[in-house]
Amino acid sequence: MTQPAIAPVLFDRRLLALRQLRAARAPETFLLDRVAEDIEDRLAAVNRSFTAAADVWTPGAGLTPYLAGRLPGLAHIAAPGTADETLPLAPQSLDLALSALALQFVNDLPGLLVQIRRALGPDGLLLAAMIGGDTLTELRQSFAAAEAEIEGGVSPRVAPLADLRDIGGLLQRAGFALPVTDVDRVVVRYASAFGLMQDLRRMGATNSLVERRRTPLRRATLLRMAAIYAERFADPDGRIRATFDIIWISGWAPHESQQKPLKPGSATASLETAVKRVPHSNEGD
Repeated sequence: MTQPAIAPVLFDRRLLALRQLRAARAPETFLLDRVAEDIEDRLAAVNRSFTAAADVWTPGAGLTPYLAGRLPGLAHIAAPGTADETLPLAPQSLDLALSALALQFVNDLPGLLVQIRRALGPDGLLLAAMIGGDTLTELRQSFAAAEAEIEGGVSPRVAPLADLRDIGGLLQRAGFALPVTDVDRVVVRYASAFGLMQDLRRMGATNSLVERRRTPLRRATLLRMAAIYAERFADPDGRIRATFDIIWISGWAPHESQQKPLKPGSATASLETAVKRVPHSNEGD
């Protein structure tokens, strides 16, 4: 009998919870502000109302301060401070599940998506935004170059991030209908790499990998990283660029009213016939 695959434990969720709690005292929220505004716009484009909504693991106070007017009954589910990623949601208890800037820290993302799918009633909606793609590519490259030069090796400092195509596949595997994914690229400029790292701490987004290096970062490596960052990724005015890719995902719990793709071979007219019916014009007429 084949044993079910066990998701690798990439993140120390206890450490992540502690860092997010510390960050909540003086948070940096520009990314969350942007995502919350986009969530409100995307919900406004959906021609229906939601009465049972949950916010899954959005950091801090979650989306409630942003969406209280639109979703007065929105329940915020705080992220766990342990390795247990079980959601306290009954089957078909929701018609809307939201999440902002949290799913990139999930150890078993396929499993969590399946849980959300089960918690949604027929025609229920999942709408979430997570960090992925080429986020912090400049910081990754600069750290790798500095460590290779100063210490002769590279250690994991930025978490592995999901790709847009991978996320679409995970939605389908979890049983969502009409899955849609897109990317919002945000480029932020800083005076130096140290300003970026300060913002990451104030987001609670510093390194929480289980396989992180436990010894303190060498001062020489840190200074060399900042110098390489400035050499490779600075604008003419000297300010550096930091890329954040926000991956948007949405999908619906299946319902008979939803549009369905035609089955292969079910078309009643051929492409050749359709082309023949199109009137042609000569150039220069």
